[in-house]
Amino acid sequence: MRRRSVKLDRINEEVYRTLSDIIRSEVKDPRISPITSITGVEVTNDLKQAKVYVSVFGENDALDETMEGLKSSSGFIRGRLAKELNLRNTPELKFLPDASIAYGLKMSKMIDEVVARDERDHVPEDEEQ
Repeated sequence: MRRRSVKLDRINEEVYRTLSDIIRSEVKDPRISPITSITGVEVTNDLKQAKVYVSVFGENDALDETMEGLKSSSGFIRGRLAKELNLRNTPELKFLPDASIAYGLKMSKMIDEVVARDERDHVPEDEEQ
């Protein structure tokens, strides 16, 4: 297995930051939810492709609409990325949904429900007798 290079990690981080800025401030597609966040970027070793993980707060309809908007805006976003970053190749962007934030919120809600139920069902020792 090949070890990840420090250079590729820096490129991933720079692409992540730049894409976040471009999507937040320059993309005007109304399908893209205002509560969209880039959760991660993985650029291949040859810098030809990048997987961009996207999370959207809200319903699945909002995620679907946002993904469509990002896919249709990918040419514009890639062009802006090329102007902002000085890379040998500007990677082709592939937007993928990331459900980790939604999953975390769901798990947190479930934990809160269990704690509330335990507190409600728990009888203090001095009241048991």
